Amino acid sequence: MKKLSVIIITHNEEENLPRCLESVKWADEVIVVDSHSTDRTPQIAADFKCQYYDLDWHGFGAAKQAALAHASGEWVLSIDADEAVSEELRASITSGINGKSEYRGYEMARRTQFLGRWIRHCGWYPDYILRLFRRDSGRFNPLVIHESIAVGGPVGRLKGDLLHYSYPNLEKYFAKSNRYTTLGAEEALRLGKRAGIIDLLFKPPISFFKHYIQKGGFLDGTQGLLVSWLSAAAVFNKYAKLWHLSKRADVTNGKK
Repeated sequence: MKKLSVIIITHNEEENLPRCLESVKWADEVIVVDSHSTDRTPQIAADFKCQYYDLDWHGFGAAKQAALAHASGEWVLSIDADEAVSEELRASITSGINGKSEYRGYEMARRTQFLGRWIRHCGWYPDYILRLFRRDSGRFNPLVIHESIAVGGPVGRLKGDLLHYSYPNLEKYFAKSNRYTTLGAEEALRLGKRAGIIDLLFKPPISFFKHYIQKGGFLDGTQGLLVSWLSAAAVFNKYAKLWHLSKRADVTNGKK
């Protein structure tokens, strides 16, 4: 049997972490890299007998790469604290890492719950993401947000869903959206991007059309409508923040 390491990064995740850890307690080792949580996150990690490290925050990519550095398994599964491995996915992971295969990594479908409903359209599902990989073949990019895993070799797909409990209420959605749009704008500015009136006028409605019409969001009821509108609003907020950051940067650099 191949050894499996699970890596998780956290910050004040006492509400989500028990469910996440319960879903991966069958793994050979679980590594939690925290960022100075002030709630019960460290105690929960201790209760589940995880390897726990408390590090300064330098972005998602850097935090996950730090967690990867502590892994010792031949295979590594990277999940977030608000996610959980379904039973079908667990069985698929076990067979995938122990079978004879040329794959160096595996994608899995992520199913997200929004205000109590599993979203199956809106472009949110199946949302295939690469989260399982051979430790000697994978590395996280250093992006502050929207980090990803680069795998040297062929990638397959697993059966079963990674369950994402990200949005139990609108308060949490708005808090997370505000944080992510700020990080997204800052990352875009760092990469030399700018935002103008065309972005603000046209990209939000294009986003709504894509989620609600093209991706079938209307089939997800009221939650589908909300997801589509809020996704469009997030696009607007990101570009508005990027526009503002660009203007401030121009002033700092002596430009009009």
